[in-house]
Amino acid sequence: MAAEPVAAAKKLTCDLVCEGGGVKGIGLAGAFETLEQAGYTPGHSAGTSAGAITAALIAAGYSAADLKDVVFNMDFTQFEDETWQDKFPGTFGKGLSIAMVTGVYRGDAFLEWIRAKLAAKSVHVFGDLRTDSDDPRYAYKLQVIVSDVSARQLLVLPRDAPVLGLDPDKLEVALAVRMSMSIPIFFEPIRIENEKTNHVHVLVDGGMLSNFPVWLFDTDPNDPPECPTFGLLLVEPDPKTPITARIPAPEHSPKGLHGLVQLLSGCLHTMMEAHDRLYVEKAQFARTIGIPTLGVGTTEFGIAPERKQALYDSGREAAAKFLSTWDFDAYVAEFRSGKEHSRRGDIAAELKAAATTPA
Repeated sequence: MAAEPVAAAKKLTCDLVCEGGGVKGIGLAGAFETLEQAGYTPGHSAGTSAGAITAALIAAGYSAADLKDVVFNMDFTQFEDETWQDKFPGTFGKGLSIAMVTGVYRGDAFLEWIRAKLAAKSVHVFGDLRTDSDDPRYAYKLQVIVSDVSARQLLVLPRDAPVLGLDPDKLEVALAVRMSMSIPIFFEPIRIENEKTNHVHVLVDGGMLSNFPVWLFDTDPNDPPECPTFGLLLVEPDPKTPITARIPAPEHSPKGLHGLVQLLSGCLHTMMEAHDRLYVEKAQFARTIGIPTLGVGTTEFGIAPERKQALYDSGREAAAKFLSTWDFDAYVAEFRSGKEHSRRGDIAAELKAAATTPA
């Protein structure tokens, strides 16, 4: 009799991959609540930018209720910690800040915040999140995506920590998350010098290279996974809406250089979110929970409580809709049993069929 609960628990284990999107990450917390209520327990989690924040808290042991409390009691504006150059009057300070440190805000306030949240669960370094697996995909409960713009490469931390001259087990989790959420222009990048190579690595938002790394936990296509990987993807209600229509109206936007910085960083983040979608094939869409972001902006740090609630509920509803049709066994049979799938091939076949069909 004792074997039944164990088998049931194993069936409801999942791995989670959370997309980046700044403030829009509130929707990720809502989706996680629905997954938890459905009985799913994440074995491993991964993410980029805001997704890295959510993934780190989940890996540290935060429950859905804990995350909800964090989201609704968080004042995002506390993370707008100005650099010393910003004390100069007018727009001169902002311009000087960008020119000298390539970021309007230091990001120190965020680092201290996430450090405290993780410490509350006794998580400090990645060694605290180690598993007993020798497979680098599963060696840690958490993986974080970072863009190394100086070396022009994607880093998956902690496994790629040696590239920075660091010990994976000793790498601080909070610092890795801070690297991943360094929205270009908005936050200062993190700079780490590899003492062995003397190369200074400039590390920014992981979304520069992969904003939706749903592939992180994938095994060989012919080797069915033991549990599903769910991707939490932040999407516009209508993906065809052009970026110009997503920019706040002038009367609702910050003025001067600060407004320009938000505009540029928002545009950049939107483009980062777009490039992964161009290459997501059927097998990825089949396990992806698309969360409508309701027009919330990436750096909308002054988001109103009612918009927070709406975005959180959007995540909950998206996950519920996804789970209503999800079948892990059917997914494995269709996408992880050696069959080949190509969205491009399907489109070509449909075009051919349309061309041969009598008018």
